[in-house]
Amino acid sequence: QVQLVESGGGSVQAGGSLKLSCAASGGTLSSYAMGWFRQAPGNERSFVAAINWTGGRTYYADSVKGRFTISRDNAKNTVYLQMNSLKPEDTRVYYCAATSILTNRPRTNDFGYWGRGTQVIVTS
Repeated sequence: QVQLVESGGGSVQAGGSLKLSCAASGGTLSSYAMGWFRQAPGNERSFVAAINWTGGRTYYADSVKGRFTISRDNAKNTVYLQMNSLKPEDTRVYYCAATSILTNRPRTNDFGYWGRGTQVIVTS
């Protein structure tokens, strides 16, 4: 069973950048498609980005398209989320997740393995 640990969150001014990492252990990352989700207090967890097993196909929420980039390094068992041009509304807890099922409209319920999240705060 794969365990996921996120890192790289923090506080940044609007317009700045952060790079999140998700390290996998207890399993082979290449066995899973991976995703990033985010959640604000009192709100549902929402999709941010996903990447297929080889990294050859990626999917993004409209709200982050052109600003965020998901990537993976299967040799390092790590998935990344590069976040540029950050906005205050990007302030959320960001979660990494793994799935054996990936559609062109990734859903929270498709992902069976989750990290504990990392906080991102964007100040204006």
